[in-house]
Parts: sequence; structure tokens; C-alpha cells
Amino acid sequence: MKKLLTIFLLSSALSGCDVLSNLPGVGGVTEAEAGAGIKEALGQGLAKAVLNLNKTDGFFGDAVYKILMPQDAQKVVNTLRDLGMGNLVDRAILAINRGAEDAVGFAKPIFIDAIKTMTLSDAIGLVRNGDTSATHFFRVKTTDRLIAAFLPVIKSSLDKVDATKYYGDVINTYNNFPTTFKKINPNLSSFVTQKATDALFDLVAKEELNIRQNFAARTSDLLRKVFGGSIR
Repeated sequence: MKKLLTIFLLSSALSGCDVLSNLPGVGGVTEAEAGAGIKEALGQGLAKAVLNLNKTDGFFGDAVYKILMPQDAQKVVNTLRDLGMGNLVDRAILAINRGAEDAVGFAKPIFIDAIKTMTLSDAIGLVRNGDTSATHFFRVKTTDRLIAAFLPVIKSSLDKVDATKYYGDVINTYNNFPTTFKKINPNLSSFVTQKATDALFDLVAKEELNIRQNFAARTSDLLRKVFGGSIR
């Protein structure tokens, strides 16, 4: 009886001090594992996003991510179509999407460098917060720097597929109408850069949520441990 009482008291004391959860191999996730896990999840999401978009029709063939003309150019689009110049508009839209599809292939190293700058304390909080908190944090902290790095890549890709030329043809044709009093800026790169970046972050967020909710999406032992346990 005394022996049983001793075991009971000892077990209660250990449980109250949370000693068991800190023993090697017994439950819980270390802070270092949490930090590495959230970065791996972001990296996995990014890799999938790039693979989905960096291919023919990655943007153009996707109903969600297809890039259309900027809002302030919609009047231009409607006017040219009404005048039987729809082919000019269609050629510009196709070239814009081809440029974005080409450019996102260069996004991965830029995004990976940004992931590496995430601190351990940031990562731990994001594991606990759930949902798409990691992607949101990543976006808030890095968007300006990513866009600055991504912009010249987008411009180069747009130039390579003549998207800049075709879009310029559309806008300049409209601007040259005698009835056009409010001229449209034919600069395209910033608009496409924002659209491409938004698409990447959206896909990363979907993959983060998938990893958190779907065991099968946790493709490594680290992801399975971090998103299946609790931080200690």
C-alpha cells in the first residue's frame, strides 16, 4: 500500500512540474523543430506554387490566376473590342500571362532567402497560431522587398515575350484617339508583378492550410512531428 502511494505521489509531482513532456522522446516539439518545421512548410508551399504557375497556361489557363488588363484599362479594352480590334487586346493578355509564367520561375530563390530571415520566436508563434498565419506573416514582412527584387525579373520576362510591346500598342492606340482626354500609363511591369506575387502567396497559403489540416500533406518526419504535436 505504501509503495502504491509513493508511486502515485511521485507521478503527480512529475506531472505537475511537466517533467515528462521534457524527457527526450516523450511527446512535444522542441522550439528548434518548430522553427525548422514552419520554414519547411513555407518552402514546400512555395515550391508547389512555383511549379503550378511556372508553366504554359499556369496563369493564362487558370480561371483564378489569369491576369486580365488593369482596371483603369478596362475602358480601353471595351472601346477597342467595340471597334473590332479585339485581336490586339487578346494578344496583349496572352503575352502578359506568358510573361508572368516565365517570371515566377525566378521567384523561388528570392522567396527562400526571405524564409531564411524568419526568427525562431517568429516561427514558434506561427506554429501555434494555426490557419495561414505563417503565410500572412511572411507576406507582411517581405512583400516590399520581394516586389523590389521581382520587378526587374517580371519586366525582363514581359519584354522577352513582347508583352510590353503588345500592351503598349493597346494603350497607345487608345491614347491616340482624338476623343481620349484622360491618357493611360502604358507601364505594365508593376501591375503584373503585384498580380504574380499575389498568386504565389495565395497558393503558399493554401498549401500551408493543407499541411496543417491534412496528415498526408506532411511529406517529412519533421512536418509530421511539428504539425501533429505540441511545442514544449
